[in-house]
Amino acid sequence: MITFFLIGLLVHVVFFISIFDIYFTSPLVHGMTPQITPLAPPASRLVLMVADGLRADSLFTVLPDGSSRTPYLRRVIEERGTWGVSHTRVPTESRPGHVALIAGFYEDVSAVAKGWKENPVEFDSVFNESRHTWCWGSPDILPMFAKGATGDHVYTYTYPAEEEDFASTDASRLDSWVFTQVKSFLESAKSNSTLRARLLQDKNVFFLHLLGIDTNGHAHRPMSKEYLDNIGLVDAGVAELVSLVEDFFGHDGQTTYVFTSDHGMTNWGSHGAGHPSETLTPLVVWGAGVNNAVKVTEPQQFTDRSLQDWKLEHIRRVDVNQADIAPLMSSLIGVPIPVNSVGVLPLLYLNNSALFKAESMYTNAIQVLEQFKIKMMQKKETTLSFLFTPYLQLTDIKQAEFIHDAKKLIQLEEYEKAISLCQSLISHALEGLVYYHTYDRFFLGCSVVLGFVGWTSYVIVVILKTHASLIRQPGHQIPSRTLKRLCVGVTVGITGFLLIQRSPLTYYIYCLLPVPVWYSVLKECGTLMDLKSLPSLPLWKCFGYFVLVAFGVELLVVSFFHRAVLTAGLAILSVCPILSGLFIKAKACSVSWFVGCVLLAFFPLMPVVGRDPVIHLVTCSGLLTLLTSACYLWSSQQRNSLRPGDRRQLIMQMLHVAVCAYVPSLTHSSLQQKQGLPLLNQIISWSTLGSSMVVPLLSSTRLFHRLLSIFLSLTATYLLLSTGSEALFPPVLSWLMFTWIHIEQEAMLSQGVSSRQDLYTIDFSANIDIAKIRNLKLDDIRRSYFFVFFIITAFFGTGNIASINSFDPASVYCFLTIFNPFIMGGLMMWKVIIPFIIVMCTFETIQVVTQLSSRSLFLIVLVISDLMALHFFFLVQDYGSWLDIGTSISHYVIVMSMTIFLMLLSIVTHILTSKRLTLWRRNKLHFT
Repeated sequence: MITFFLIGLLVHVVFFISIFDIYFTSPLVHGMTPQITPLAPPASRLVLMVADGLRADSLFTVLPDGSSRTPYLRRVIEERGTWGVSHTRVPTESRPGHVALIAGFYEDVSAVAKGWKENPVEFDSVFNESRHTWCWGSPDILPMFAKGATGDHVYTYTYPAEEEDFASTDASRLDSWVFTQVKSFLESAKSNSTLRARLLQDKNVFFLHLLGIDTNGHAHRPMSKEYLDNIGLVDAGVAELVSLVEDFFGHDGQTTYVFTSDHGMTNWGSHGAGHPSETLTPLVVWGAGVNNAVKVTEPQQFTDRSLQDWKLEHIRRVDVNQADIAPLMSSLIGVPIPVNSVGVLPLLYLNNSALFKAESMYTNAIQVLEQFKIKMMQKKETTLSFLFTPYLQLTDIKQAEFIHDAKKLIQLEEYEKAISLCQSLISHALEGLVYYHTYDRFFLGCSVVLGFVGWTSYVIVVILKTHASLIRQPGHQIPSRTLKRLCVGVTVGITGFLLIQRSPLTYYIYCLLPVPVWYSVLKECGTLMDLKSLPSLPLWKCFGYFVLVAFGVELLVVSFFHRAVLTAGLAILSVCPILSGLFIKAKACSVSWFVGCVLLAFFPLMPVVGRDPVIHLVTCSGLLTLLTSACYLWSSQQRNSLRPGDRRQLIMQMLHVAVCAYVPSLTHSSLQQKQGLPLLNQIISWSTLGSSMVVPLLSSTRLFHRLLSIFLSLTATYLLLSTGSEALFPPVLSWLMFTWIHIEQEAMLSQGVSSRQDLYTIDFSANIDIAKIRNLKLDDIRRSYFFVFFIITAFFGTGNIASINSFDPASVYCFLTIFNPFIMGGLMMWKVIIPFIIVMCTFETIQVVTQLSSRSLFLIVLVISDLMALHFFFLVQDYGSWLDIGTSISHYVIVMSMTIFLMLLSIVTHILTSKRLTLWRRNKLHFT
C-alpha cells in the first residue's frame, strides 16, 4: 500500500509538473543586441506615474454636475496631451502589470509564482536602459526592478511594509508620502551639486508608484468616498509635481509625463481576473515629444460605449496594449527598447517628424526580430535537421527582404510605407515567437496523454486484481521475456532520440514514464480476460455503470465552467433514495438527505464574488452550529454514549464557536469606525487557527463524537474567515455529510452485507485495519463518485477559489489588515481546505461503516479524478484570449492538484479521525 501510494504520488506530480513545462515555460530569450533609434529624442527625461488599482472609468467619468474629480488631468486630456485606454492582461495583479509597463512583455505565470518582491528571472527594462532612475513607492514593486538592473543607477525609496494597512484610517497617505518625498528630493538637489548634475543629464526616469488608490479600493470598494477622494488627491499631487519639475528644470520643455495604472478593480474591491473593470486602465501622456489633444468630429469606433459617459467623444482616443507603453517611453527619451519587449510603438502619441516615426518603428521591428532569431536558432540547434520545420512567414530569406525593403523605403522618404512594412514584420515576428515557443507542445502532450491513459488502466487492473476475487485463467498472460525486450528497445530508442536533440531532463521523464506504466498494464492484461469468471460483476452491469460514471464525470467537468450545474447535480442526488427504493426502508434518513441536498444546492447559485459583507449571516451560522451541536449532545445524553470528559470538551468547543461567531462582527464594526483591528480579536483568531487541527485529537475516537469535534473546530476557524452567506456552507455541508453516513449504513443493510451498528458507539481506532472484510461491489463506484462530487461542491460551492483569484482581503481582516500576499493567500487557501476536510472525514467514516478497505474505495476515486484530469488536459488551449488560455490551464491544474492533495489529505484525515492525543500527568503528549 505504501509503495503504491508513493508511486502514484510520484506519477501525479510528474503529470502536474508537465503542464508547466508545456504551457508555463518562460518566453524570455537572452543574447539580443539592444536597438536604439539613431535620431535625437524629443525628451531628456521621463516622469512615469502609476496609480495602482485605478480604473479607467473612475478617472475619465465626469460628475453629475459636469465637472471632473481630476480637473488637472482632465485639462491635460482636452488641451495638451494624448489619452486612451491601456488594455492589460490576466492576471491583473501589480507585479505582472508593472513588468508589462516597464519591461514591455507579459510575465509568465511561473515567474510570478517564483517571487513577488524580487526579480526571479533576468529581463531588461526601461529603468535598466536609462542613465539614472529614481523610484518612490511600495516595497513590493520597486525592488524587483532595482535588482534586475545592471550597475547602480536605479535608486529606490520605499515606505515600511507595515504602512500598507487595509484598516488604515486613510490609505491615501501612501500617495501623499510619495509626493512629499519627491518634493523633498528636488529641494535637496538644489543644494547638492552632484545630485543636481545627475538630474540635468539626459535619459533619466522618475517613477512614482502610487498605492493608496488600490489600498482604499480593497478596504472600502471603488465606489466609496475614500477611493474617489484618493483619486482627487492624486490629481492634485500630479499638478503640484509637474509644477515642481518644470520649475527645477527651468521650463526647458524636455520633460515627458506618463500617467497610467497597472490594473483596475471590480466593484467589490478585488482584481486578478479578466473583468473589463480590471483590464481597462487609463493612459494620459503629455509633454516633450507628445501630440497635443486632437479634436475629432467623426464618431470614434470602440467596442465600449464609454466615450459618451466620459464626455470625451470630441477628443481623439488612442488605445494601446499595456506592453506598448515600454517602447513608447524608450522612444521619447532615446534609450534602447527593452530587449524582451513585445510591445508595438503607438505612433499616434508621438509629435515628431515622419522620419523619426519611421526610424522608431524600424528600431521596434528589429528589436522584436532579434528575439525571433534567437528563438529560432535555439530551436534549430536542438532539433534534428530533417525534423525541423521553420516558421514559413519569416525564413532567413524573407527576413533579409523585410529589412532591405524597410531601409530602402526610409531612404526614399516613403515613410508611411516603411511604417506599414515594419508593423507587418513585427506582427510576423510575434507570431513566430509563439510558434517556436510552442514547437514541442504536441510531442510532449502526446507523451503525457500516453502516460495518463496507461496509469489509469493500471489502477483499474489493480482494483480488479486485488479487490474483485477474480478466478485466474491460465494462458492469458503475455510472456514476461517478450515484454521486457520490447520495453528495453523502446527505452533505448526514446533515450537516443532525446540525446541527439539535446532535450531537457524533464523531457526524458515525460517520454520514458509511459514505458514502465504500460509494461505493468500489459503484464496484468490477463486480468481483464478473467472478468467473465466474476458472477457478481456481469459485463452488462459494468457497462451500465460505466455509462453512468462517464455521464457523471462530464457533469463535473461542465461544473468547472458553470457552477449552477452543481445545483442540478444535487437535485438529482436528492432523489436517489427514492429511485433506489431506500426511501421505503429509511424514510427519516431519506427526507433528511433530500432537505440537505436542496439547501446545499442554493450555494452554487449565489454570486462568486462581489458580495457585500453581511456579518449577521456569520453570526447566524454560529447559532446554527450551536443548535445542531446541542441536538447531538441531547441525543448522546439519551443514549448514554458520551463520557463526562468528552461532554465537557464539546461544551468548551461550543463556547469557542460562540466567541468566534461574535469576533467578525466586532472586527467589522471596529474597522468601519476606523479604529483598526482589536488586538484581542487578532489573538483569538490566530490561536483558533493554530489549535484547529489539535483540539479534535483530544476528543473521543467514537465515530460521531470525533466528527462533531472536528466540525466544531473547523467551523470556528471558518467563521473567522467569512464575511457573509458562505459562513452557512459548513453547517449545511456537515448536515448532509452526517446524513450520508446514515444513508450508506441503510444501503448496506438493505443489501444484507452488514448488520446494524450504533453509529454513536463505533470507534475509529478499533476499525483501522478492515482490509479484505469484503470485496468491491458496483455500488462502491457510486460511493466513490458521490465523494468526488462532494469534493467539487466543497471547492466551488461558495466561490472560495474565485475569492483567491480576485483576492478580496476582507475575509482575513480578523487575522491581519496589513498587506501580505503570502499570509493572506495562505489563509484563503485554508478556508478552501476546511470543506475538503469535512468531506474527507466523512469518506473515511463511510469506509468504516461499509466495512470496505480504504484502499479500494480510494482507488476508484483516483480513477474518476484522473478521467477528469485527462479531459481537462484535452481542453487546454493555446489560442483565443489570454483569459481563455489561463482558465483552461487552471482547470487542469486544479484537478491535478486535487488528486495529489487528496492523496496527502487522506493521511491527514486518517490521523484526524482515528488518533487520540492523550495528556499524561507529567504534561507529556503521546498518540494512541
